Amino acid sequence: MSVYTSAGTKFSVSAAAPAAYTQAGYEALAFTEVGEVSDLGDLPERVYEVVSWRNIANRGETKAKGGYTLGSQTITVGIDPDDAGQDLLDTLSRSDDPASIAFEHPSLGTIYGRALVMGGARSYGDVNTIATRQVTLEWTIVSQDNDGIVHAPAG
Repeated sequence: MSVYTSAGTKFSVSAAAPAAYTQAGYEALAFTEVGEVSDLGDLPERVYEVVSWRNIANRGETKAKGGYTLGSQTITVGIDPDDAGQDLLDTLSRSDDPASIAFEHPSLGTIYGRALVMGGARSYGDVNTIATRQVTLEWTIVSQDNDGIVHAPAG
């Protein structure tokens, strides 16, 4: 059995959408790595709503899968005013358009997708803490038949 830490994972963003929502489509984009990431939070995955129905004749509850969300994700970074990736996050947080996102893990591969960059709070803490910011991503599907999430194996 193998387990992995998040050590070595890179978080990158692009303002552009891929020509196709495939590994090749995302790999053709120019991504900018975001520096000083200390916590990636929860990566996107389908989470379905439960739809319940109670038929009064038999009293039992029937459940089915309803719609789904790809969720949201909060990433923590140490504030670096000279980091191009953090600058791009600021720009993207002022845009109404989704960004292309990439998480590259050295052993688990890369996850690509589209998300709205919502911005987030900054915390300067006290004398013994690093000044940080929270950046929230709201994951979005790209069409009614495509999530836009691509899992590419480690190369």
